[in-house]
Amino acid sequence: MKKTAFSLVLILGLAAASCSGTDGANNATETSSGSDAPATASLNIRYINEDSILSNYNLAKDVQEATLRAYSKLSSAEQSKGGEIQRFGQQIQEKMQSNGYLSQASYDADVAKFNKMQQDAQNYLASLQRTTEQELAAQQQQLNDSIESFIKAYNADKGYDAILRRSAGFYFNPALDITQEVIEGLNARYNKVSESK
Repeated sequence: MKKTAFSLVLILGLAAASCSGTDGANNATETSSGSDAPATASLNIRYINEDSILSNYNLAKDVQEATLRAYSKLSSAEQSKGGEIQRFGQQIQEKMQSNGYLSQASYDADVAKFNKMQQDAQNYLASLQRTTEQELAAQQQQLNDSIESFIKAYNADKGYDAILRRSAGFYFNPALDITQEVIEGLNARYNKVSESK
């Protein structure tokens, strides 16, 4: 009798467990299909090729030309100062070889002048380089601000969730490329600014 009672308790226990398991499964199914589940949202993303923008945006071309001119000016100044110092150094050497110095004091004065020319040239070129770098940094900032400002205004009309740079990823669907539209918009805005000056 004890054996039968134990078996009956075991069967009732298993039946109760399977019933509560079924109810638990139904509850889990209801919860997962309920309104609390997160909805998968699709993002509306586009991208631009920054290299193409820098090659085709008129302001970027102007900044690049200004950069080349500035470095050319710096190079010319270095050559000019270097040539001037070199000529004076040759004069000292020729004068020394031809016994043109009548005293050690006159030779020392020319050497001191030569050294001062070198120091002045270094200071001038360092100052010119700092000024050039500051001007170029300001122009680069203007270019970056112009592109960023346009992208924000452009996106205000389009309503994209994100506009990425092409360099931000390995692959983008070419259909998402808005580079040409952005270049055209940037140039239209830049030309209007240029015409109004």
